[in-house]
Amino acid sequence: MTTLSSKRVAETLDKLHAEADAADHDMMTKLIAQLEASGETLQDAAARFVDEERVNYRTTYRGHADHFLAISPAYGRFLYAIARARRATRIVEFGTSMGVSTIYLAAALRDNGGGKLIGTELEPSKVARARAHLEAAGLADLVDIREGDALDTLKDVGGEVDVLSIDGAFSLYLPVLKLIEPRLTPGAVILGENAFAQDYLDYVRSPANGYFSRSLDIDEGRGNEFTVRVG
Repeated sequence: MTTLSSKRVAETLDKLHAEADAADHDMMTKLIAQLEASGETLQDAAARFVDEERVNYRTTYRGHADHFLAISPAYGRFLYAIARARRATRIVEFGTSMGVSTIYLAAALRDNGGGKLIGTELEPSKVARARAHLEAAGLADLVDIREGDALDTLKDVGGEVDVLSIDGAFSLYLPVLKLIEPRLTPGAVILGENAFAQDYLDYVRSPANGYFSRSLDIDEGRGNEFTVRVG
């Protein structure tokens, strides 16, 4: 049996996924209606949002303090599998939110024999809730959630990084990657969820920058990008 399938973790994740669906339902319904009315694709709307967000990403997400903006169970299991396959002992997560993805990654660390996950989250109320959820799952000892701007909180991650999960402010995807890049181990995996920022995609898809990258068909349409550090 894996930590992911243990009663404590499984029940915590089931509860959080249900809460996420309820908390984000109205927001997602409104977004879908707006897309249908405008005729825009999700990718077009996201690209426009990236440009708007660059003006002041610190305030953009204040209105989402109660939204989970969580990953799906399928993507969570993929995160777990990748961290296990890499035998990761140090993981960095940009965009912890309520800690759902953090639980999947921390479960992998537990089954890898231990390690440390460094997470970062801008919204204080989400930090508190994520910590409580990790306590409920019995995985808090593996996780250091840092409150604040990722460009400050991730300046020192304490060692080499095996897996980098990027799922925060769209406009910071490339700056966060470049911040962590010197710490990435050969073969490190970078997982970008909602990777709609074109500068990020151009960078990881250019072999000259030392990466191999491709889009994922898990949760197709959400812009998930799988990248490996090969250079």
